[in-house]
Amino acid sequence: MTEEIIKDRSDHDLPYGRKLNFKEVTQADGFALLRMTIREGRRFTIIDLDKNSAKALSADLADWAENTSSATNQN
Repeated sequence: MTEEIIKDRSDHDLPYGRKLNFKEVTQADGFALLRMTIREGRRFTIIDLDKNSAKALSADLADWAENTSSATNQN
């Protein structure tokens, strides 16, 4: 069994009652991942991101947040 060090990073409340949690996971060999857990009621979706994937996702999220217009977005 692979030993992992898991560190909580952040929690977010999302629309429609969903929850998002980020954890930093470091494996015994030093390889680090960002674990993203999406909770929808009793259902969980877990996605592990490497550094490059996290950067790409971050850029896509930031681009969308900066360039979308929605009457319901207040921030």
